[in-house]
Amino acid sequence: MGEVAKDLTAGTVGGAAQLIVGHPFDTIKVKLQSQPAPLPGQAPKFAGAVDAVKQTLAAEGPRGLYKGMGAPLATVAAFNAVLFSVRGQMETLLRSQPGAPLTVNQQVAAGAGAGVAVSFLACPTELIKCRLQAQSALASSDSAVVAVKYGGPMDVARDVLKSGGMRGLFKGLVPTMAREIPGNAAMFGVYELLKQSFAGGHDTSQLGRGSLIVAGGLAGASFWVSVYPTDVIKSVIQVDDYKNPKFSGSIDALRKILASEGIKGLYKGFGPAMGRSVPANAACFLAYEVTRSSLG
Repeated sequence: MGEVAKDLTAGTVGGAAQLIVGHPFDTIKVKLQSQPAPLPGQAPKFAGAVDAVKQTLAAEGPRGLYKGMGAPLATVAAFNAVLFSVRGQMETLLRSQPGAPLTVNQQVAAGAGAGVAVSFLACPTELIKCRLQAQSALASSDSAVVAVKYGGPMDVARDVLKSGGMRGLFKGLVPTMAREIPGNAAMFGVYELLKQSFAGGHDTSQLGRGSLIVAGGLAGASFWVSVYPTDVIKSVIQVDDYKNPKFSGSIDALRKILASEGIKGLYKGFGPAMGRSVPANAACFLAYEVTRSSLG
């Protein structure tokens, strides 16, 4: 099996593990991010992450926590295959000689390159996922977007294509790239730094699963710490109405969020995002490394 095929296979397995572990956290994150700012004197729809979980379970049952998973599940193979295979090809280009270990800075560059590639898959996938996840959070607003009740990912895709054409599926591409490029640069850089620290050198091939779990979990946390406000902007743009948008673009969204909610508005849902990132990315990296190793 070629190196690219190994990365494709291992990336797919890692992505599936990440999705299964992390999707409920992601659902709560998106609900908190996309709920409308309350009017003066009114309480927000969700008081916090725990309240969002309670309301979701009461209204939709456990299935509500996995709403919108069809879109990323259908594309998880492609997304993680591209992420890890492009990263692998970047590693090949950056190596001083075949088989030489990469420095942390080279892993940062490889992660950034992979982030460019996956942005074009992440944008339409996340747009569909966010619009499904955010329906109940937007239900108390007067936004026209809630007039549409989506039955599933294909229903969202049809509505988006009808409203915005093919370009509509790539709404939010700029903030998606602004998230994926620095986020993946930080994640893969931290992952390599921690692995080398645990191994006491550049050779990390003998690290145990416990070390890989810790390194993967903390690397995933570094992704969100570095780019979370960008993710909030991406989410509000992607759930915005096509015919009567509240935001004209990323800068406009940033200004309006700051004006209505202050800095804290850029960190709505941060708790669930961090709660998701550690176990989900620990599962992803461990599954990737174990699968990659088993393939030789």
